[in-house]
Amino acid sequence: MRIAVDAMGGDHAPEEIIKGTLIAAEKNPDVQLILVGQKERILPFFTGAKPKNISLYEATEVIAMDEHPANAVRKKKDSSIVVATRLVKLGEADAVVSAGSTGAQMASALLGLGRIKGIERPAIATVLPTPEGGKLILDVGANMDATPEQLSQYALMGNIYAEKILRIPNPRIGLLNVGSEEGKGNDLTQKAYGLLKGAPLNFIGNVEGRDVPYGRADVVVCEGFVGNILLKTAEGLAGVLFQQIKEKITSNMVRKLGALAVKPGLKEIAQMMDYAEYGGAPLLGVNGISIICHGSSNAKAILNAIRVAQECMKIQLIEQIREDLPK
Repeated sequence: MRIAVDAMGGDHAPEEIIKGTLIAAEKNPDVQLILVGQKERILPFFTGAKPKNISLYEATEVIAMDEHPANAVRKKKDSSIVVATRLVKLGEADAVVSAGSTGAQMASALLGLGRIKGIERPAIATVLPTPEGGKLILDVGANMDATPEQLSQYALMGNIYAEKILRIPNPRIGLLNVGSEEGKGNDLTQKAYGLLKGAPLNFIGNVEGRDVPYGRADVVVCEGFVGNILLKTAEGLAGVLFQQIKEKITSNMVRKLGALAVKPGLKEIAQMMDYAEYGGAPLLGVNGISIICHGSSNAKAILNAIRVAQECMKIQLIEQIREDLPK
């Protein structure tokens, strides 16, 4: 297996990206890891001998988070994400991992790898931590709008990912809507409901926003506009709650003493809700494995994203999607 890692992408690049890659190299000696980026910024982080299963591939340009994705990808042909994706296209790598601009990664994948035949638009799949384990939401931002047919395609791809990667048998597929009853929602969700009901899936019907954190559905399907708002609202709410809990249980000496008793439990909850545990998720629907990581990914998240890339290759994710699409 050969995995191209965008060393320049992310809020903590290149340091945390390199740290995560080094840990992955040690844990997986048979996997070849290709760090793509500016060598003069990468090399200082190798204090000792470079592991034999890590190589460097020069890319002189970097796409910033605030640049227009499609324009940047077209203009910066030698940017780290474009070069890393090109390695997959040329067969010199089997997957690409990046914590950089999501839009740039999507544009690179669409322009460089193309779509799987039968998939109209790719979807960004994100794992959301819940008390029942990680659940999949898609799309969370690849496309602001979608057709009923595209939502049905998202569900088929999400089903494969949940079953093969998240190891959820017979995943429950839910359609995000304003009510649980059939017939609720707008024209898009009403038409999508009919398609999903007739699809070879374990479709459980509509799920509301409040159902998502409880893990009522294993795969939640929605258009990117709604999915992105749902994801960022969940992230913000979790951050505020943990901040408030920390402030309130340490506000005086009596509460601090009580906090010692609940600290182990709080640590377990924090670990369960940590996005770094899941690392990243693939851009489903493109003709190659492209793993998208959180922009603030640390070494642990990169390590787990590389693990996800390996798992996608092992199960031949692209081939699985092709086989399961309606002929």
